[in-house]
Amino acid sequence: MFKRKIKVGIAFGGGGTRGFSHLGAIKAFEEFGIKFDYVAGTSAGSLVGAFYAAGYSFKEMYNIIKNIKEKDIRKNLIPFTTSKIDGVGDIIINNLGDINIEDLKIPFSAVAVDIKSTKEMCISKGNLAKAVMGSCAVPGVFQPVVYDDMILCDGGLQNTIPADIPRYYGCDYVVSIDVNKSRTYGTDSTKVLDVLLCSVRILMKSNAIRGYVNSDVVIKPETKRFKSTKTDGMDDMIDEGYKAAIDVMPEIINLFKKKVKKKDKPYNPDIVFINK
Repeated sequence: MFKRKIKVGIAFGGGGTRGFSHLGAIKAFEEFGIKFDYVAGTSAGSLVGAFYAAGYSFKEMYNIIKNIKEKDIRKNLIPFTTSKIDGVGDIIINNLGDINIEDLKIPFSAVAVDIKSTKEMCISKGNLAKAVMGSCAVPGVFQPVVYDDMILCDGGLQNTIPADIPRYYGCDYVVSIDVNKSRTYGTDSTKVLDVLLCSVRILMKSNAIRGYVNSDVVIKPETKRFKSTKTDGMDDMIDEGYKAAIDVMPEIINLFKKKVKKKDKPYNPDIVFINK
């Protein structure tokens, strides 16, 4: 549909099961023939982003997720205990294989945080399942993931909407999807898990600004009525993602018509790039 003279990246933001909204946006991209040159993802966005970078269509992704239950992801439902995150790795391995990131069709980065160094890790090479598992490992919900000499936790602790990552890899423009724009809500509970999750939301609120600053277009589905820890309402979340993408589609299409605009790459000394 478009003559490609520029590079446009897509950043899939984190948001737990609200990440189902990403699929609606992907459906809209397909209808308008839009394809991106670079894919970055944080947390749930890294899982969707991995399949998108592998060339999976909306329908193929939907056929996988429609049968996924909460117990398939969070296998330990005992209160006040964390679960292994092997279920996320199983979704990758059972459908894409035990592959490396560099085997994907579109260049891809998963964003996680190494709790040993406290650095943000932009993982662009190496085992795909491990990288995505680390990116999704929400503190207090999932156990951290040991990956080489790192101990990885959810990338949303530092970069919940990784719009700057495609820019680091040469994209002229970036479209982002924020499936969790209502992340600012608090809690009146003093339960350990509720307090931990609220603490994570507070952290993500501040670093979400970074994502908006580095985005040329942001797709913002209405997901407030859905719980980020439940799969209930999956189809409705997909519809919200689709509608939100359609609403800004003229702006997205316009990006592909723009001339290449030379921009300085973002600078953040706390990001470690794993690309070897």
